[in-house]
Amino acid sequence: MTRLALIGARGHTGAELIRLIDAHPTIELSYASSRAHAGTAIRDHVADVRSSLNFCELTPEQIESLDADALILALPNTLAKPWAQAFRRGGHEGPIVDLSADYRFDQDWHYGLPEITRERAAGKMNISNPGCYATAMQLALHPFRDLIERPPTCFGISGYSGAGTTPSDKNDTEKLRNNIMPYAPFDHVHEREVSHQLATPVRFLPHVAEFFRGILMTITWRANTSVSMPELSDRLDQCYRDELLVRVATQAPWVADNVHRHHACVGGIACRDEAITIYATLDNLLKGAATQALQNLNLALGLNEYEGIPIG
Repeated sequence: MTRLALIGARGHTGAELIRLIDAHPTIELSYASSRAHAGTAIRDHVADVRSSLNFCELTPEQIESLDADALILALPNTLAKPWAQAFRRGGHEGPIVDLSADYRFDQDWHYGLPEITRERAAGKMNISNPGCYATAMQLALHPFRDLIERPPTCFGISGYSGAGTTPSDKNDTEKLRNNIMPYAPFDHVHEREVSHQLATPVRFLPHVAEFFRGILMTITWRANTSVSMPELSDRLDQCYRDELLVRVATQAPWVADNVHRHHACVGGIACRDEAITIYATLDNLLKGAATQALQNLNLALGLNEYEGIPIG
């Protein structure tokens, strides 16, 4: 069994990772670090787990001598570096999967969006997990990246779980009641992330709504040539026909149909002259975070990419 340490286990994504690893046939959760929950049983906080493990409180210094084969960092942005460095300093050669934005622009780290970057994953042990919005944007735009003339406009709405557990306006259910809240109109980290990965600029307009989980992206751009609906549909089908965690829809997908599921759904494509619109939805805590982290961990360990991930 691969012994896994999870740092940042208290958050929404941490809970989803705990559930996935709890059911994994060859990866064992050996450490679940949470300062707030330290000393209490995981199953008292996370439903539907079999593990009898307690949460613990680890420090980066303790990571050096930890009996662990792999590390997942589910921490807020800017906090990953001391943990990653300590794991390597302790002689651990196994995979590190970081869910923050800290290494998404670092050329020494593999950017792990498997449906797009899988061919470059072999042997990579430092893995940066993409952002949830960024995953939706890239899966929608990837089949058409050579058709982009003007920067795509990506209008995104997320459930408030995307704002994490630290109290703020963006996860205040009273302020969100019957409301949609826009934020970060310029230079959002996911805007920079997608622009960097696609090597073309995008405009991203994020919003948060009163539902808990899920993302809907509406993306529109002007193509550099006339293209027909059958050509666009064929591109999308060809790109994802063999992907188990990307579904192609003929109509615009709904958040409600895809939350609590491990796939992304892309489709509802439409065009008029050179103007193209496409939609994407996914569960921000699963394919946008925990599920994708497990895909990346499986690949790094030489396992089947979908091991431990419910398909369907």
